[in-house]
Amino acid sequence: MLGGIFIIMAFYLLGECIAWLLNGFVPGSVLGMMLLFGALSLRWVSPDRVRPVARFLCNNMAFFFLPAGVGIITSMDVLSRYWDIVLVVGTVTTLLVLVVVATLQQWQENRRHSGVK
Repeated sequence: MLGGIFIIMAFYLLGECIAWLLNGFVPGSVLGMMLLFGALSLRWVSPDRVRPVARFLCNNMAFFFLPAGVGIITSMDVLSRYWDIVLVVGTVTTLLVLVVVATLQQWQENRRHSGVK
């Protein structure tokens, strides 16, 4: 399990370093997840090494939403002023994520059924 923690933290650190080089254009945690996904897809990292840590993090994901919830509560004055923009942006980005994820999932399913690895 310690090896899995090290792998996940190494990719997080690598993502943060790249984000620093890009002046924070993309968050480091997102870059780290993308890099870890690429390493898992290319089989540079064994899924069995990170699976126990990933399960633990997913099972306790509610704790990661606490800081975001506190941030929303402390920003209620800004949100109440721009609620319409926040609502439109939230709706559009949610729909965009749904379409992209559905398209990628369909592509992966088609690849799996055609026998391509």
